[in-house]
Amino acid sequence: MEADIKEEKEEKEEIKEIKEKKPKKKKKSKAFIGYIIVTVFIVLIIVSLFIAFNNIGLLNLNGNKSSNNKLKLEYTQTSDVNKSDGVYITDVSEVVENVMPSIVAITSKALVNNGYFTPGFFNEGQYQEGAGSGIIISRTDTELLILTNNHVVEGAEALTVQFVNGKNVDATVKGYSNRRDVAVISVKLSDLDNETAESIKIATMGDSNQLKVGNGIIAIGNALGYGQSVTTGIVSALNREVTIDGKASKMIQIDAAINGGNSGGALLNAAGEVVGINSAKYSTSGITDQATIEGMGFAIPISDVTEIIENLMNGKEDTSAQIGIEGYMITESQSKYNNSPVGFYISKVVEGGGADKAGLEMGNIITKINGKEVKEVSDITSVIYDAKKGDKVKLTVAYIKKNKYEEKEVEVTLS
Repeated sequence: MEADIKEEKEEKEEIKEIKEKKPKKKKKSKAFIGYIIVTVFIVLIIVSLFIAFNNIGLLNLNGNKSSNNKLKLEYTQTSDVNKSDGVYITDVSEVVENVMPSIVAITSKALVNNGYFTPGFFNEGQYQEGAGSGIIISRTDTELLILTNNHVVEGAEALTVQFVNGKNVDATVKGYSNRRDVAVISVKLSDLDNETAESIKIATMGDSNQLKVGNGIIAIGNALGYGQSVTTGIVSALNREVTIDGKASKMIQIDAAINGGNSGGALLNAAGEVVGINSAKYSTSGITDQATIEGMGFAIPISDVTEIIENLMNGKEDTSAQIGIEGYMITESQSKYNNSPVGFYISKVVEGGGADKAGLEMGNIITKINGKEVKEVSDITSVIYDAKKGDKVKLTVAYIKKNKYEEKEVEVTLS
């Protein structure tokens, strides 16, 4: 009996012990599971941050982004950008087709000095041909008038004009302005056949004062004498002072290609209006029709010479003024090196001009004009640019006397 009671008691104690142990086991299992969940969560956060940093480039273990994350350029949506009201020149074929009948090629023939022998040596002259361009600007009852550069026709003994249909006709100089480098030549209408007369047009003039830097432009001319060709570009600068043969002028600078033979051709705006006369190109040796530097062409603003052109068309004398000298500037550094004054060195005096009549000579240096020091060519040209023949200027001139420079004041009547 006692044994049964004892055995029953031990059974109860075992059951009690089992019951007491089970809760402890369950508690431990829950804690372990919680630990695993927290650990996994932390690992996920770390992995997510790693991926995020790697995508934005803050973390890059290999030095290069993954091929799945290739760098790309960002582009602005042009449709969302407010466009300006400017004219963008792309296809100019329609403008060119309309204007080309107004442009001509000019061939000049002039006697030149060939080495030590003059053109008249043994009564045989040496002729040299020159190429240029022109713009048909007017038509009278008897003649066709064409605008070009003076240097295209200067000294020519014979001129030939080729029209858009390839026909050639002789021309003569009607008038010219050496100072502004413009000339008007004429062709007799009686020399034109019906085909030529019907194929040509009168060019439309524009207003060069309305040009802005960056405007699109078109240049047409007889480049290198090969015939009419077209180049396009933009206005690079306005009122650019350019000196040619000692004479400074305010020009339109363009980046359209201007080569030998383009001189006298038309510079057009987007509407096909003539806003300039292609005149010269900059090179390492100055302004020339045989230049080597690209991207710097120059044109005479048409509005600056309108009055002169109309005078020449009507047979009137050119009223633009000039001193009648050629030369170059002596800068401060050159002055110290040469022990000479700063100013405009006269290398040539035009015979019969205002400077010649006032007694100026080659080697004189103009140091002041109307009391203002001459440190740049523009100091002189700004005074006479809008002056007319007969106007007077006061020059302070340095000249050599007993191996040193002395100064004198001279009054010059512009011619």
